[in-house]
Amino acid sequence: MPNQIRRLLPWMACLALVPALANAQQKPASTKKLYCWDQNGQRVCADSLPPEALGVARDEISVNSGMRTGQVQRALTDEERAAQADDEAARRTEKLAADTRRRTDQALLSTFQTEDELRRVFTERTTLVENSIQTSRYNVTSLREGLVTLLRTAGERELGGKPVPDKLADDIRQRHAQLLYNESLQRSFERQRETLDAEIADTLERYRALKAADAQGGRGA
Repeated sequence: MPNQIRRLLPWMACLALVPALANAQQKPASTKKLYCWDQNGQRVCADSLPPEALGVARDEISVNSGMRTGQVQRALTDEERAAQADDEAARRTEKLAADTRRRTDQALLSTFQTEDELRRVFTERTTLVENSIQTSRYNVTSLREGLVTLLRTAGERELGGKPVPDKLADDIRQRHAQLLYNESLQRSFERQRETLDAEIADTLERYRALKAADAQGGRGA
């Protein structure tokens, strides 16, 4: 075999591998993943979720890298969803109150031509806080009645020599926690209502002073 052809053979072999390498690089990586969650005090991992694990907190792990690629929180209970809704309502109330305060401070003279116009803004805030108070009082009453019913059921079982089911005990703990939270929320709204009266009085006094100063300045000009 001529020496030139013999020297070209290794290069020809490498060129033959190029299409195979290109195909290997273009092949999409597997997207398969593992799901890992806690069950009965143990860590369980599987490549698919059984029905009983759909509502629990879990990690998603890439089979290729072994790294965690996602995390799913457990499903909320009815009580937790109610608490979440209450939190959101409280945040909206506080935000609306803060926005109203800013508008009032920035526009006492430029927007409100009369004291009655300014009073209407405060009437909106007062109505909002009072509605929040009424809602929180209703929630407290409802939660307290529900807790009394659960406690009565647990007491009757104990008096009858029967054990209290774990679910009933958990419901009692959750209902009690929700009751304490809503009582705190009610007190917070009631404090807002009390301080709102003082804020209205101070703002009206400031508005009157600004109007008087503006009128005096206009006469001086």
